[in-house]
Amino acid sequence: MADYIEAVVASVDYRLAPDHRLPAAYEDAMEALHWIKTLPDDWLRQFVDYSNCYLMGNSAGATTAYHAGLRVAEEGQDDLKPMTIKGLILRQPSFSGTQRAESEMRLEKNPVFPMCVSDLLWEMALPVGANRDHEYCNPMAARGPEKVEKMREVGWRVMVSGNRGDPLFDRGKELVRIMKEKRVKVVTDFVEQGTHGDQFVDPSVSSRLIRVVKHFISSSNKCG
Repeated sequence: MADYIEAVVASVDYRLAPDHRLPAAYEDAMEALHWIKTLPDDWLRQFVDYSNCYLMGNSAGATTAYHAGLRVAEEGQDDLKPMTIKGLILRQPSFSGTQRAESEMRLEKNPVFPMCVSDLLWEMALPVGANRDHEYCNPMAARGPEKVEKMREVGWRVMVSGNRGDPLFDRGKELVRIMKEKRVKVVTDFVEQGTHGDQFVDPSVSSRLIRVVKHFISSSNKCG
């Protein structure tokens, strides 16, 4: 991906549930951003454009990128300089809620990512006593839609990518709907084929995704 897109890609490690419940992962993502901005690497300082950064993730990583993005949009980017976040790239973001979405009901027993597994993961990850309508899990809950508006205010572009064969498909579409209502610049990459995580097992899917990401970034740069 880094070679094709012509970008420096940093893969962030973060603490995992159930030993470290949310918001530990989201806090680690923010810590990583502050670490990158202060990294004393002459090569990076010379060749990397810190003013043109994107947060990207897949599945739970997309959810982490989303929440880190919300925090950056709310708090401002002065503390991150010379870094400037320009937008988000969310591949099959992992969201949920106590009320099932249509795709979750239709694909409840999906062999790759059945809903019983999704429910269990959220039970282990959310703060003790919280249900799936917590803001960490459901972007439509609490102040979620209000926070999305901050992304419009900072001028970000967001790409949401998903597959109709993924139980989480409708969650991504719902996020896009809210973003459009809040007039966030959002680009969709929804396709009929494929299921959750298919880019890790199908080279043709991963190649296509990389092309889509490159086009999104290059078109965002032209818009900006």
